[in-house]
Formats: sequence, C-alpha cells, structure tokens
Amino acid sequence: MLGQHAGVSDRAGGGYLTWVSGYVTWVSKWTLVRTSIATAVAAGAGAVATRPDSSWYLSLDKPAWQPPRSAFPAVWTPIYLLIAFAGARALDGTAGDDHRRRLRRAFGINLLLNAAWTPLFFRVRSPGLAFAEILALDASNVDLLRRAWHADRSAGVALLPYLTWTGFATALNAAIAARNPSAQEAGSG
Repeated sequence: MLGQHAGVSDRAGGGYLTWVSGYVTWVSKWTLVRTSIATAVAAGAGAVATRPDSSWYLSLDKPAWQPPRSAFPAVWTPIYLLIAFAGARALDGTAGDDHRRRLRRAFGINLLLNAAWTPLFFRVRSPGLAFAEILALDASNVDLLRRAWHADRSAGVALLPYLTWTGFATALNAAIAARNPSAQEAGSG
C-alpha cells in the first residue's frame, strides 16, 4: 500500500521514496517496520483497554462537545500511521548514534505514555489520574516534535495532527474530570 499510494518501493535500497508536502523523501524499510510495530503495539494496548460501553463510562457527565464514539478510531488510525512514519523519518534523518539513541528513547517513552492513558482512564476509572498522565504525554509530544523537526521537517509536520488531537483529548479529559469529581470512587465497585 505504501508503495502504491504514497511512494515507490526501492527494493535494492531497502526503503521507500515518499512524497510529503511536495517533497520526495527517503524512508528505510526496516526503520519503518520497527516504528510501525512499536506504534501498533501502543495502539493495540489502547484498543484492548478501551471500554466505552461500560456502565461506569456511560454514567460519566461528558461535555456536549465530546465527539461521537466513532470519531475516536477514525481519528486515531491515521494518526498512528503518521506517528510510525514520522518516527521512521526522524530516526533515518538523525545524525550521530547518540542523537539517534536519544530520539529512539523519546519515541519509546512517548508510545508508552500514549498506551498508558487508556487503562488509567477506562480500567482504573480515574479521569483525574488519566489527566495527570496525559499532561506528561503532552510534554513528551512537544519533546518528540522538537526532536523530529530537528532531524527531518517532514517528520515534524507528520506529528502535528498527533499534537493537535492529544491537545483536544487533554481538554476533554480535563472537562470529564472536573464534571465527575467522584468518578474514581463510583467506578471502583
């Protein structure tokens, strides 16, 4: 699919030429495979922990501006694809083993924080704790964007929807936590 729609496979070179914002860029096949697997694991962890049909979640007072349930997978799916692409582009564009190691660590920490929010919210049933965690994710997102942008501008641009959506999710989480101060106690039984 990548070769067919977004670029041209280069089997001899082990990567893909892709078109991003009007520029031809290079993505190593193996780096893209690794970032895709890591991103898919984070996405899968979140999907497994999500319980939007639970009586606890349905009982929460949510703001009127919360998107419909179907919006979340519709938004997250392309964002996760962009995260994997951005990670590969940034890692391939990073000069020096030390900088690459730091970027790899920042990418991994970001995915761990991404995966951790859903169980805190839906399984621990703590909008307040999930809010504290998503603030850490937001800080990690800014750090990842900074590192990616420095390594490869296409990677930085590809992360912007992720930062936008998690910023919105932070506001939504804050509103739910504020409207449901006793949600954790109510959900623990």
